[in-house]
Amino acid sequence: MNPISPLIHLVDDDASVREALALLIGTVGLRVAPWADPQDFLARFDRDAVGAIVLDMRMPGLSGLALIDELRAQGVDQPVVMLTGHGSVDMCRRAFKAGAAEFLEKPVDDEALLGAVQAAVRTHLALRRQDAAGREARQRHALLSAREREVLALVIKGQTSKQIARALQLSPRTVETHRAHLQDKLQVQTLAQLVRQYAALVDEGAA
Repeated sequence: MNPISPLIHLVDDDASVREALALLIGTVGLRVAPWADPQDFLARFDRDAVGAIVLDMRMPGLSGLALIDELRAQGVDQPVVMLTGHGSVDMCRRAFKAGAAEFLEKPVDDEALLGAVQAAVRTHLALRRQDAAGREARQRHALLSAREREVLALVIKGQTSKQIARALQLSPRTVETHRAHLQDKLQVQTLAQLVRQYAALVDEGAA
């Protein structure tokens, strides 16, 4: 993982709030990018950075709910912590339905905000690691020959090398060779690792 600290995008039209929250978030070693204009943020923010978005619910031009809807429509994966000075049960429900990771009322408690932001960062780090692992698994799976894929599918079904040999009209020794090669290409040592990796690929439609 990149040693640079995660980046927190802070979107709020109130300058005093931005300054105070930026100082607070910085105390736990996180970088902060403050934004006064939600449209400017949407057009220019770094989508590749690991971190989270702290977003005010009520802003001129583009509301927090409209902004989070647009973020999700664009496939932005950074978790969003929403803030509001006029909270309600319905507003909270709508925020979570839109995909917010947390919903906090102003004046926000310092510990609550820091806890929410740090939890969001941990979630995003885990998501990015999972995505990276998935890409690597797909790349390794693409290295398999057609025959190795046939052997893999039968291994996953629990068939022995002798059963696979009969099904594919191969010798057991040839099947063992294919198994060794596919395990090497997929970088797995055990059947359990093979099953987990294959299951993940099936879920993504890559197998």
